[in-house]
Amino acid sequence: MLPKSFKPVSINEKLEETGMKGKNFIFLTDWTKQQLLSLFEAAEMIEPFWKNSLRLMDGRVLGTIFFQPSTRTRFSTEDAMVRLGGSVLSESNPLHSSSTAKGESLFDYLRTVSTYTDIIALRHYDDADVFRSLGGSTVPVISCGWGNVTHPTQGLLDLYTCYRAFGSFDGMRVMIATPDLSRARSGHSFAMGLAQMGAEIVYVGSSRNKIPELIQGKLDAAGAKYKIYNDLSNDEMMELMGSCDTCYLPGCSVPKDNPEERAAFLDLIRPFYITLEGLQAVKKKFGKTVGIMHSLPRNEVEFEKAIDDSEFQLYFQQMAFSVPIRMALIAAMAGVR
Repeated sequence: MLPKSFKPVSINEKLEETGMKGKNFIFLTDWTKQQLLSLFEAAEMIEPFWKNSLRLMDGRVLGTIFFQPSTRTRFSTEDAMVRLGGSVLSESNPLHSSSTAKGESLFDYLRTVSTYTDIIALRHYDDADVFRSLGGSTVPVISCGWGNVTHPTQGLLDLYTCYRAFGSFDGMRVMIATPDLSRARSGHSFAMGLAQMGAEIVYVGSSRNKIPELIQGKLDAAGAKYKIYNDLSNDEMMELMGSCDTCYLPGCSVPKDNPEERAAFLDLIRPFYITLEGLQAVKKKFGKTVGIMHSLPRNEVEFEKAIDDSEFQLYFQQMAFSVPIRMALIAAMAGVR
């Protein structure tokens, strides 16, 4: 006998299963494994049609407010709303072209923007100010990167890439390698998602730049399985990589107009440099094709460009998955009529 649940698949029901309607999207540890899997299943349903108009957000408006520069996050978020049939009000330079330039508080700014929109995507350099001001919004807010602590949409698409690449998180081991764990917001967001899915996290960093207490507290509260390895040589890092399925490089978020700090950071990255030859050696020794992931944009001192056309490259696939998963997220948070 067929079960009572036997019926055509409904994307509306799958989006409702996430329990995200009307809620803010700040940390991946705020959501259960099942909620995230429901979101992934919705994104998978959207994937074949994402370049067509699905009309799930007809008449809805997304407000994008970016206090920091962005290409991939901003474009993919705005594109996601357009592909859903909605429209976008965008502010990419609020410090100069909005009332913020006249002294308007972030609280009042969010209250104003939420009057005109159904959902807000916000990137901001000061996470403390955002947390103080979130109450100003009357619509759901997506964190598109706040300060040094949270970038959950990047972490979400990284998590979704792993879901699509491996199908399951059972027994998965992921290396997150960066010389500055104090501000690796995309890497930490990815780690929070991995914690919720039960995967193991291998941090490789520098003893000079430790994980913020807020992040470590959330990982511990989520029961994350993680280890931190500091000050490894390149040979030691590559040896450790042989026990992992993927290696994630969060990149450098220090802007070019801060040349001294940026140069210092890039100098710290150099010992982490990954070559195609090194990955081939890992495969030969451990029998594993370790995927290289990166939040992009990349820096020349991080990894060899020869990896672009190899079996180890996953960073361009991450970009390809960014719109469908953000479409699913926006539709889940705003709610389908």
